[in-house]
Amino acid sequence: MDREKLTAYLQEKFGDKIEALTCGPVEPFFLVKNKEEILQFCKDIRDDLELQIDYLCAITAVDTTEKFEIIYSVASVAKKIRFDYKVILDHDNPEIDSVIDAWAGADWYEREIWELYGVKIKNHPSLGQFLLPDDWNQGHPMRRDWDAPDFIRMPEF
Repeated sequence: MDREKLTAYLQEKFGDKIEALTCGPVEPFFLVKNKEEILQFCKDIRDDLELQIDYLCAITAVDTTEKFEIIYSVASVAKKIRFDYKVILDHDNPEIDSVIDAWAGADWYEREIWELYGVKIKNHPSLGQFLLPDDWNQGHPMRRDWDAPDFIRMPEF
């Protein structure tokens, strides 16, 4: 399935629940409009016979200072397709459902997002610190507004 067919298929199947974005020069990129539907969306693309999304490539986060974006990169080994999608969260109280029930490999990605960005991952079975030192108490270092006594901020361009 090429880029255009994949985009058309996803838009037809999920209708107004997703929006195709113009960025993503190689692979299609979508916005899942309702963060409350993220787990169901993940299960739907995993179980769909035309897609068979069986591989979670990565999950990451972006802090834009106004909002958080959680970005998922997924693929189908059998169908040889790949695409990305994101969900937008409030900056003041960022939280999203865990997608471990769709892909067990989401575990460490979600723990990293919780630890480094402070995004609450609802229904995650074992959120716990694993990247930062055990005695870390200086906040979430990947947030744009993060600061610490020995931190030197790069200038904005």
